[in-house]
Amino acid sequence: MTKLEYTKEITDTGLSKEQAIVYEILLRAGESPARNIASSVSKEASLSRPMVYKLLEELIELDLVEKNDEPGKVAKFAPKHPVAINKMIDEKKTNIEYIKRQFITTSGKLSSLFNMSVGRPGVEFYEGEDGVWEVLMDSLNATEEILTYADLKAVQKKPELNIEYAALREHHGVKKRGLVIDSPEARKFLSSYKGEVTKTKLISAKEKMPPFQTTMQIYDNKISYITDTDDYFVGIIITDQHIANTHKYLFESLWRLSGGEVL
Repeated sequence: MTKLEYTKEITDTGLSKEQAIVYEILLRAGESPARNIASSVSKEASLSRPMVYKLLEELIELDLVEKNDEPGKVAKFAPKHPVAINKMIDEKKTNIEYIKRQFITTSGKLSSLFNMSVGRPGVEFYEGEDGVWEVLMDSLNATEEILTYADLKAVQKKPELNIEYAALREHHGVKKRGLVIDSPEARKFLSSYKGEVTKTKLISAKEKMPPFQTTMQIYDNKISYITDTDDYFVGIIITDQHIANTHKYLFESLWRLSGGEVL
């Protein structure tokens, strides 16, 4: 009988109790045939030989066990170094982050349904780079052209974030029309943009007036704000058709009345 001491700790990493038992037995016994592993399990957690084979195959899939199967000999199974568990945890974390990002678009649609059902404007606040990413991802749900006032100085603080967002928007064919304060820096930035779904109009800056200090996006029944300062990096989404319609009217008026160059 093999005394098992770490089953709970191994199970806490995401393995089933049975998988943890088999893995710990292998760590203690070293390379072994399946029948030896089955016989090493304590009576309180007995496993049949077919079940042990199944669990071993599962552990091989998780890259925690390797199989040595030489012709004419009984197959033996050997544990991989426990650092493989750390790798497995990291992979799960990566998968969870991917699932979370994939769900963001659905989450935005569900939020819209909720706000419509309760019949009042919705305000969502997000903080930090992950939070702002969620605000950007919500705009990929847009069923119409996004209208935006862009703070290019802030955008350039997080170039990787902007590049990934722009690529996704391009991939999904989400169109955008933006107003940007004209400057040599703005022209240089926009000259490097190769997207096919964005149209930008340069408008002249007014003397003694600060440039845009937040990025606003207007789409469907929403307005989002992203503000990046030395003190905070936040995003806000307001869901309300009346507010969105008002901002659409103001944007279209400024676009029509301003005489800037369209890039």
